[in-house]
Amino acid sequence: MFDDVAEKYDLTNDVLSLGQARLWRKEVAKAVDARPAQKILDLAAGTATSSQPFAQAGAYVVPCDFSLGMLSVGKQRHPHMPFTAGDATRLPFADDVFDAVSISFGLRNVQETDKALRELYRVTKPGGRVVICEFSQPTWTPFRTVYTEYLMRALPPVARAVSSNPDAYVYLAESIREWPDQPALASRLQSAGWSEVAWRNLTGGIVALHRGFKQA
Repeated sequence: MFDDVAEKYDLTNDVLSLGQARLWRKEVAKAVDARPAQKILDLAAGTATSSQPFAQAGAYVVPCDFSLGMLSVGKQRHPHMPFTAGDATRLPFADDVFDAVSISFGLRNVQETDKALRELYRVTKPGGRVVICEFSQPTWTPFRTVYTEYLMRALPPVARAVSSNPDAYVYLAESIREWPDQPALASRLQSAGWSEVAWRNLTGGIVALHRGFKQA
């Protein structure tokens, strides 16, 4: 499914999010706080749009994704980056490798979420951090109702106009509705071993930015 939307993936996300996707990426970059010589894992990186701020900060970034189509398009655009194919529940990396691990809008697509959170913990160095940016639940009830209506009614026709595979975005709307809210995801991070878990809402809770640390 993701192979089919790779070519227009970034454009479609910008349109469907009404331009908010770029703001969310900036907030992820701030939260990760990549530094020169650090090793960063960008999981579910797709075409590596999300990886660019980390690389620009001087970090060594590994864009990892299970979609070979996404990786292929990303490699064409950024041939210098070490794109790596990988399953979030069986990451192809040794223990304690990365200073920070990040996943933006990809954890929701992993069937075994808790296993993926434990894998992220495994490959992170002691003292390292995780940043998860994912769709969540708007905190204001009237807005939540409007948002849900947009997802189920407006998103599919918009996707048909701009995406090469609009059915993928029908799945997107359904998966967002079923995803755990902010406290529930924080609890799952803690269960996977992460400490000092906290979150911050973006765009009224449409998106939540979760963060945690691996104890040194």
